Amino acid sequence: MNYLVAGLGNIGPEYARTRHNMGFMVLDAWAKASNTSFSTQRYGDIAEISLKGRKITLLKPSTYMNLSGNAVRYWKEKLGIGNENLIVICDDLNLPFGTLRMRKKGSDGGHNGLKNITEVLGSQDWCRIRMGIGNEFAAGGQVDFVLGELSAEQMEMMPQLCEKVRRGVQDFVFVGPDRAMNSFNAKNTEPEKTV
Repeated sequence: MNYLVAGLGNIGPEYARTRHNMGFMVLDAWAKASNTSFSTQRYGDIAEISLKGRKITLLKPSTYMNLSGNAVRYWKEKLGIGNENLIVICDDLNLPFGTLRMRKKGSDGGHNGLKNITEVLGSQDWCRIRMGIGNEFAAGGQVDFVLGELSAEQMEMMPQLCEKVRRGVQDFVFVGPDRAMNSFNAKNTEPEKTV
């Protein structure tokens, strides 16, 4: 069984600590914990992890956020992976920082990366894990907020959040989407301490 896990973000060191790059942060932490590394390939950086007979391909698209669908489609097709074995990890303005949500399908919720993936794949039927970033910005300040850096306190919390998302993906792989979603959402409803 093969799975594709796409963590969304923007390439370049200037984006590394931004709210919009939480998907990249999760995959970087997972690769480091698994003693594997990314290699730069077509449309993105790729790492492979084997877990009890399952192969999980981690993808950090190099297309920039708004064209993430091109990378996801290419690697889905190259690896022969159906939508049912695709998981996308991204930031979410509609959730408080520290809150995590897994959904089997759904709308893009105003997220340009999810919107592009939906358009390119022609379907909303694929799993997504949303990581809350909050929405503490003035009118017209959304772009600056999502491309702004996490606070020092929030960065300290990221390892724990990354680990929760990694465990959620592993549950998805081993017990299926419904049980994984129920367990993941029940555990991660309340945000971490506010910062």
